[in-house]
Amino acid sequence: MVGSDPGGLTQLGRQVETPASPEAAILEKVPSPHAGTDYVVRFTAPEFTSLCPMTGQPDFAHIVIDYIPGDWLVESKSLKLFLTSFRNHGAFHEDCTMMIARRLVDLLAPRWLRIGAYWYPRGGIPIDVFWQTGAPPEGAWVPDQGVAPYRGRG
Repeated sequence: MVGSDPGGLTQLGRQVETPASPEAAILEKVPSPHAGTDYVVRFTAPEFTSLCPMTGQPDFAHIVIDYIPGDWLVESKSLKLFLTSFRNHGAFHEDCTMMIARRLVDLLAPRWLRIGAYWYPRGGIPIDVFWQTGAPPEGAWVPDQGVAPYRGRG
C-alpha cells in the first residue's frame, strides 16, 4: 500500500552506513501483500564484489536471486546493504553465494528460492554457482536468469 508504514524497519528512509561485514548486516522483511499467490520476485546485482580470501584481490560477480514469497518479502534497501557488505569480505565464490542464499531463506522462509552467481574469471576460469531450495511450485512462471555462459561476459 502506498504510504503505509510496514513498521519495525530500521534502515528504510534513513541514512545508514554500509555494514562492516555480511554477518553485521541487518536483513529486514515486510509482509507480503499477496501471500498465497505464487509469483516470482527477482533481484539482479550485476556489480557484486567480494575479496579473495587468499590474496585479498577483488572478485566480481553478476548475481541473480529469484524467489516465490511465502508470508514475507525482503526489504530491498536492506538487501542492497547486505550485498554491499561483501565488498570487504574475504570468502570463496561458493561461500559468498551460499551465505546470501541461506540468509534469505532463514529470514523469509520463501515458498521457493534460487540463486545464480555468475563470477567473472580469475586465473582464466569463470566460476558459476547455482542453488535452489527445490523445485518451484507447479504452475509458477520462472523465467531464465538471462545471463549467458561466459564468453567475455560484460
